[in-house]
Parts: sequence; structure tokens; C-alpha cells
Amino acid sequence: MASAYWSRHGLLFRLPSLSKKAMRSGDLGVPFRLPLLILGFVSLIIGVLAGLARLGWNVPLSPAHLLLLHGPLMVSGFLGTVIGLERAVAMGHRWAYAGPLLSGLGGIAFLIGLPFFIGAAAITLGSAVLFAGTTLIMLRQRELFMLTMVLGALSWLVGNLLWLAGMPVPGVVTLWINFLVLTIAGERLELSRFLPPSPVAKRIFAVILAMLLTSSFLGETSFGIMLYGFGLLTLALWLLRQDIARRTVKEQGLTRFIAVCLLSGYAWLAVGSIMLLVAGSLAGAYDVVLHTILIGFVFSMIFGHAPVIFPAVLRIKMPYHWTFYLPLLVLHVSLLVRLTGDGLGLPDLRSLGGLLNAAALALFILSTVSSVIRGFQTGRN
Repeated sequence: MASAYWSRHGLLFRLPSLSKKAMRSGDLGVPFRLPLLILGFVSLIIGVLAGLARLGWNVPLSPAHLLLLHGPLMVSGFLGTVIGLERAVAMGHRWAYAGPLLSGLGGIAFLIGLPFFIGAAAITLGSAVLFAGTTLIMLRQRELFMLTMVLGALSWLVGNLLWLAGMPVPGVVTLWINFLVLTIAGERLELSRFLPPSPVAKRIFAVILAMLLTSSFLGETSFGIMLYGFGLLTLALWLLRQDIARRTVKEQGLTRFIAVCLLSGYAWLAVGSIMLLVAGSLAGAYDVVLHTILIGFVFSMIFGHAPVIFPAVLRIKMPYHWTFYLPLLVLHVSLLVRLTGDGLGLPDLRSLGGLLNAAALALFILSTVSSVIRGFQTGRN
């Protein structure tokens, strides 16, 4: 998920990029990128507070309408902004930064109480910019991994259009999940070129794409849900089998940490898909499925890629430290507590799990800031 090369012990991360000359042409410098990242983190903080309020915790969140926007703030206001910023950095064109700017401002519009249409329209326009930018990159790199990311961006755009038209969040959540899952899967597929999957594995991956896209438009039908759950499970197993992280987890330091994040994230994706298949409907396991995938899978990926993303986007140093594991550990424990509360029908335990979810994200932010400070101190010496 990074926009530039980073290599350590044979592990390589990068976003599909154009030539270095093209990336420099018309690009924005770090002082203009940082406010966009801050916009995304504002949505993250408000989204987390809204989630805690929904679980019954007394948090400093006054606008009641924000309780209903927990999901959109997390998926679109935060993750959409961060992914859009990464893609804009990879492209190196100023117009591409309109994507994260619009999605970030959409979250702010909700926060300050502007009409729903304004915030939702801004986020939808931001997703349209991301789709356009990703499509342009694919026209230069006609590969399966780029098609996967284009389909992820398209899923976000279609989901946002339906949401803007009045469809409730549960009706579009599979499309939003597709956005995140396919974006991550596409980037991991790109890296698999250094340990190429077989032609059969590539065909299986293409079938998985077809299952996820088809089932997303089948709604809450029994067949659609089962197909979607099977598609997610198959994808989790495919990633566990094909990802280079299976080898790099044997290394040391940052390389091992990233691999642990990736592999544990794939495990949570498998757990969420199995829960969906067992429940037979999204409504029957809504909290479990969404949080195992969107917190367990997605945020494990974010924790693992942060030491790569932030240096690439903001041109800062983030030296590795063993404390990187603390937010990841709390994240996994929090999900186990939350899932236990859901499974046993214990609302208090579920709420505790939600509070620990928030604690994991807070630890992640503190760990990131601490690493950046160490990087500055190292640079001065």
C-alpha cells in the first residue's frame, strides 16, 4: 500500500506507479498531503467515538446523527481518504488529490451537521476520482492486480451512489467491503509477482473476483449471502497460501512484524466469512461479520503497512520498535472479547470488546507518533 519502493530482506511494498518523471510532474508536496491525512484521522476519531456511543459508552459526542454514521465515517471518511491519498501519491497528479480531499471533507460535513446529501455527495465524488485514477493506472498496467483494484474502487463508487440515493448502510455494506478487500487483495497480488502464483491459482483468483462482485448485487438473498461468504473464505485461503508473508514471517524485525499482521489479518477474514456462512444472512451476524473483517482484517493490514505508508506519503522515518506489536495484540484480544460477547449474548462483554477495539486504535496512533519522533531524533544524530 505504499507509493514507493521499500525493500528489506526480500519483502517489497509499493503501489502501482508510473515513471519517476511522471510521478514528479504536477505532484503535491508533503505540506499539502498532511492536511488530507489529518482529515481522514478526524473521521477515524469521530467514527470510533460514534461506535462507542452505540455500544452504550458515555463519550464526548453530542450530535446524535453521528451515531448512524459510524460505518460511513470509518469506511469512507477514514479508509477512503487514506487509500485515495496513497493512490494520488502514486499517480503524482494534482487532480488525483481531489479524491481524498472530497472524501475527507465529506466526513467533516457530517461532523459539523451539514445536510446528509452534502457529506454523502462529497464522499461519492471522492470515490469517483479514485475510480478514475485507478482506471488510468490500469490503462498503463493491464494486469490482473490492477483490474482487481479497479473493481474495488468501482464497488466503493457504486455503493456510495446507492447510499446517496437513499439505500441504508446494510444494503451497500458488501460493496464497501469489496472496496477494501479487493484493494488489499490487488496489492498483495501485485507483490506475488516476486513469488508468482501458478496459472491455475490466477484462474481461481479470477473466479473469486466474479463471486464477490456477483454476490454483492444479489442483496440479502440466501444464495447471494452464501456465495459472498464462500467468496470471502476462498479469498482468505488463497491469500494465506500465495502471500510471500508465509516466508518472510521467518525473518526478524519489521519484516516479521508486517508478515504477522498480514497472516493474522487473513485469519480474521476467514473467521468473518465462516461466521457469515454459519449465520446464513448478514443481518443474523452483522456485528460479528463486519468487525472481524473491517477491524480484524483491514486494520491488521493498516498496522502492518503503516511503517511503509507514512514514510512514503509524508517522507518521514518510522524506525521499527518491538512496541509495534502492542496495538496488534490488543486488537486481536479486543475482537475475541467482542465475538465472545456476541456469541454468548452478553451485551456488557460485547461493549468491553468495542472499548478495547478503540484502545487498540489509540495505541496504534501513539505507537506511530512515537516512531516518527524516534525517526526525527535519529535523523538529528
